[in-house]
Amino acid sequence: MPICTWFYPECCVRKKYFLGMCFPEDHYRFISILSVWHVCLASELLLLPARTARRTTCHVTHPKMTAKPPTTCKIFSFQDYKSTPDPVYDLNPECLQPSPAPVIIDNGSFQTRAGWACPGAGLSQPLMQFKSVAARSRGAARSETQIGNDIPNLEPLRWLLKTQFDRNVVVNFEIQELMFDYIFMHLGIGTEGGVDHPVLLTEAVCNPLHCRQMMSELLFECYRVPQLTYGVDSLYSFYYNNTQRAVPQPHTGMVISSGYHCSHILPIVNGRLDAGNCKRVNVGGSHAAAYLQRLLQLKYPGHLAAVTLSRMEELLHEHSYTALDYREELEKWRSAEFYEREVHRLQLPFSSKLLGGAVSVEERQEKRAQQLRRLQEINARNARRREEKLQQDQDRLDKLLAVQELLDDGLLEQFHRRLVELNMDSAEELQSYINKLSLAVEQGRQRALHSEGSDSKAAISELEAPMDEGEAVLEIEPELTEDNTEGEKPVSVVQPVFNMAEYHQLFVGTERLRVPEILFQPSLIGEEQMGLMEALQFVLDRYIPEQQEALVQNVFLTGGNMQYPGMKERVERELLAMRPFQSHFQVSMATRPALDAWFGARQWVLQNGSSGPGWVTRQDYEEKGGEYLSEHCASNIFIPMRISKPPARASETPQLPAPPRGNPEPLPICTVTSSV
Repeated sequence: MPICTWFYPECCVRKKYFLGMCFPEDHYRFISILSVWHVCLASELLLLPARTARRTTCHVTHPKMTAKPPTTCKIFSFQDYKSTPDPVYDLNPECLQPSPAPVIIDNGSFQTRAGWACPGAGLSQPLMQFKSVAARSRGAARSETQIGNDIPNLEPLRWLLKTQFDRNVVVNFEIQELMFDYIFMHLGIGTEGGVDHPVLLTEAVCNPLHCRQMMSELLFECYRVPQLTYGVDSLYSFYYNNTQRAVPQPHTGMVISSGYHCSHILPIVNGRLDAGNCKRVNVGGSHAAAYLQRLLQLKYPGHLAAVTLSRMEELLHEHSYTALDYREELEKWRSAEFYEREVHRLQLPFSSKLLGGAVSVEERQEKRAQQLRRLQEINARNARRREEKLQQDQDRLDKLLAVQELLDDGLLEQFHRRLVELNMDSAEELQSYINKLSLAVEQGRQRALHSEGSDSKAAISELEAPMDEGEAVLEIEPELTEDNTEGEKPVSVVQPVFNMAEYHQLFVGTERLRVPEILFQPSLIGEEQMGLMEALQFVLDRYIPEQQEALVQNVFLTGGNMQYPGMKERVERELLAMRPFQSHFQVSMATRPALDAWFGARQWVLQNGSSGPGWVTRQDYEEKGGEYLSEHCASNIFIPMRISKPPARASETPQLPAPPRGNPEPLPICTVTSSV
C-alpha cells in the first residue's frame, strides 16, 4: 500500500480526474469524503494540525499513484505603511532669482505632488507627495484639519476623510483651499498678502468651465497669484516621454491613461488634443481596491476588519498582474501544482497568545491573586469617591438646614439675604432642595453599607473558591504517571495544535488577475460600459485609415493604475487582434507612470518660461473671466457647441397672444457656446 502526498485546491476535489489521473468510483467517493474533512478543518469542527489542510498523507491502493515532494509556499506580510509628516522647507534663494520660480502642482485624485520649476540642485524632484484627503471632525476648527501625510494611518479616520474630487473633477473648493494652504506653507512661501510665484496646475480632461472658473477665482482672488496655467496630467507625461525618446514633433499618438477614479482614451493629432473624440471609462484604481476588498471579505468572513482598503491598495501594487489571455490564465489556475506555486499567502497580524493554554497551578493562583488585588483597589477607590460625595452632600444639607433655622427663628431679613446668596427665590424652593439632599444622603449611606458587605463576602468567596477540574487533573496526573511499570511502554499521543499563524493567512490566488481585468471587462463589477480596448477601437473608427495608422504608431500608457505587470503585453495582444493583418503598431509605457506628469509639467515650464503662451495673467482673468483658458500643447482646448432648444410638444404649446397690427421685426436667434 504505497503512501502518497496530495496537493490540490478545494475546487479540484469534486472531479473524478485528479492531477491528470482517472480514479475509480470508490476512490472518487474517498476524495469527496476528504473534501468534507477539509471543510470541517476550515470551520474548526476538527481540531487537527492546520498544516494538514493543504498537505495530507494517505494510504491509497492505486498502483499509478506516486509520491510528490512538498512545494514551498510564498508567504508575504503586509507592510502597513505609516506616513510621516512633511517637513516645512526653507525657501531656496534660487527660487527667487532672477524672477520667482513657478510652483508645479500635480493635483491628482489619489495623490498630490508639488515642487519647483527651478534648475537648482535638489529641486529636480517633487518635494511633496501626499494623498489628496483631509480629515476634520464636525465642528472642529480649521486649524485642526489633518491633511495628507499628517494622517499616519487612514483606517481609523476613514469615516472622516474628505476629498476635493468627485471622480476626477474638483468640486469641493473648501478642501481644495486647505490643500493649497498646506502646499504653500510647506514649500516655505510665507509672503504676506498672497503668493508671488506663478502656479502650474493640472486639471481633468475636458474640465467643465464652472470648475475652472472657481479654481481661477480661488487662486487669483484668495492667493493673488501673478500667473496661472492649466494642463492635462497625461498629456504632460506623453510629451515628456516623447522628448526623452527623441520622437520628432509634432507628436501624434494615442494616450491610454488610467487613474484612481477613471480612465481615458486621448487621441493626439499633430501635437494637439482632439477633445471631440476623447472617451472616458469610469473604472480606475478605487474600483479595483473596492472589488478586491469585496472578494476577500466574502472569502474570509472571519477577517472582515483586517481586510482594509489600505491593505487592498498595497496588495494591488505589490501582488497583482495583468493576464495576457484571461480565460487561458484562469485555466492554468485549475492545476494543483500551478496553484501551489503561484498562490500568495498574505500574513495578517495576530497575537500568538492562545486562550486556555497549558498554565501551571501556581501561575493561575498568582493571576487570581493579582485580579483580587486589582479588584480590591478598584473597590477602595470607589468607596473613597462615594465617601467624598456623601460628605459634600452632607455639608450642603447642613448649610441649607442652617438657613431654614433662620426662618424658624423669625430672622426674615437674614433669611432673605441667605436665599439670595444661594440663588433661590422662596422658602418652598429651599424646602425642596433640603428634601432632595436628605434623600440622596440617606441613599448614599445605605449604598456604602451594602457595598462594604458585598466586597467582604466577594473577597472571602474568592479566596475560598475550590480549584477547577483542570487544575485537579494537573495535580493528580503526576501521581498516575509515576505508577507506570518499566515493562509498559507509554503511548505517544500527538496533541492537536491550532496553528494561529495559518488561520490568519489570506490565500490570494485568482484575485491577483481578476481585479486588474476590470479595466478590460468592467462588467465584472457590474459596470455597463465598454472596456479600455473597446473604447480604443471606438475612437480609432472615427478616423480614416491613414490617421489610424499614424495614431497606433505611438500608443502610450500612463497613469498610476497602469503599473500592473503585463499591462503593456496585454495591450499589444489586443491591438494585434484589433488591427488589420500585417499592420504595424508600437506600444510604449511611461518611465514613471505616476510621476511623469509632474516631470513633464516641469520640463514644459523650463522650456517655455513663465511669460510665453499658455499662461493666464491677472489682467486676462479680470478682462475675460475665470473660465478663460490659454491653450498650449498639453492643455484642454475650447470647443464651441451650439445648444439648441428642444421643440415643445403639441399638447404643451402655449397659447400666444394675438400679434399686433403692422409688421413687427423678427426676434434674433441666440447661440450659446460652451466648453467640453
